[in-house]
Amino acid sequence: MIKRMGIFSLLVVFSFMSVFSVGSHAEASFEPNADTAILVDADTGKILYEKNVDQPLPPASMTKMMSEYLILEAVHNGEISWDQTVPISDYLAEMSHNQGLSNVMLRTDRDYTVKELYESVAIYSANASTMALAELIAGSTGQFVERMNEKGKELGLGKLLREEGEQYGIDNLEEIAAEDLGDFQFVNSTGLPNSLLNGNHPEGTGADDDNYMSARAAATLAFHLVNDFPEVLDTASIPEKVFQEGTSDAINMQNWNWMLEGTMYGDLDYAPVDGLKTGFTNAAGYCFTGTAEKDGQRLITVVMKADSEHERFTETERLMEYGFNSFSKQEIISANTDIEGYETIEVVRGKEDEVSVSTADSVSSVLPNGGEEEYSYSVELDGELLDEEGRLLAPIEEGQVIGTVTVEYTGGESYLQGDGADQRSVDLVANESVEKAGWFALMMRGIGGFFSGIWITVADTVRGWF
Repeated sequence: MIKRMGIFSLLVVFSFMSVFSVGSHAEASFEPNADTAILVDADTGKILYEKNVDQPLPPASMTKMMSEYLILEAVHNGEISWDQTVPISDYLAEMSHNQGLSNVMLRTDRDYTVKELYESVAIYSANASTMALAELIAGSTGQFVERMNEKGKELGLGKLLREEGEQYGIDNLEEIAAEDLGDFQFVNSTGLPNSLLNGNHPEGTGADDDNYMSARAAATLAFHLVNDFPEVLDTASIPEKVFQEGTSDAINMQNWNWMLEGTMYGDLDYAPVDGLKTGFTNAAGYCFTGTAEKDGQRLITVVMKADSEHERFTETERLMEYGFNSFSKQEIISANTDIEGYETIEVVRGKEDEVSVSTADSVSSVLPNGGEEEYSYSVELDGELLDEEGRLLAPIEEGQVIGTVTVEYTGGESYLQGDGADQRSVDLVANESVEKAGWFALMMRGIGGFFSGIWITVADTVRGWF
């Protein structure tokens, strides 16, 4: 339900204590080794840890998270279908045979379905497959890149580097990124530097351009990907699969996410992990956007510019363990709770002169474990339901929304999307109906009020004689 608050509002702040379940206390000095890292609650987008998260860096194949988002969106919208065949150009067939890049073998005279190529993207980070799907969806890789950047703005990844650079008269993306003038920029669908595309870079981009994302932007993209299309994890969690099994081009696609159980590096297994996307180029270093679920809580992490393949995973595990051990989802306000100072609201023109109210639902948040934390809450009543003195106007229906209760953690918090207030607000509803009083009852109340006023005046006058 969408409510429009009127001019009149009541805003009262009360402090109260929320006692958490007993658990380990958050580490006081947790510090990852990676240059850039972020830890996010996947349900609310609340940031639990951050380090150098706003500097745009080359994300390498983590760029493919946006390509995957647009592929899944196109399937969902009916633009393409999983069993649809995908044409392979001579250039993509040639590129797919480049063993220096992550690829599966493609040929112009064979049929490949959207599902086959998508699996090679999500599991094996296949570059030519990504470009083939981009061309299928948008008509060209250049038009697909335009979609990527528009979707990035729509999802709240931040400001486009190129647009910000134009305001300052800077054309080179690398210089713009160094000035930290934006948050992201996509120049192709794969995450490879354009210089590796042998002159076949998307129209509208430069031959030496590279993709950029800040860790915050990468986490925001992952947040939307796993929430808007949770089926992405069904494929991203596959440890290995054979592409074109039974043909001369068969290749065993070993997932580059070595934290998954069943991959080639058993010492890096971390059971809760089920995604999401690795990346590496010389400019980007070793990157990884990970996600894991444990005891009903899902986390998202981003590690960028790690020194080695192993370090990007060991640092991710440290971040995740810190998150799972130090934070948990706690209920702050229960459903059907009476809010102090708002147990009842005065009603005018009704058969009753007040109505009791309570919260329609509970309010929960991901909080540090252990000890007590102070919260405040504010109550705002819908001004369209009130008279000039702040009283509810009858009639009132049972269950009718009359306002909202918003909880704020006074210890300070930040979210990927704004201030996260929508996750910490709950409707305030009427517990019973109040019918509108008839004209006779209202008239008698008026008469009674008139004579009551006279009696009070007389009593005050008489009292003054003595």
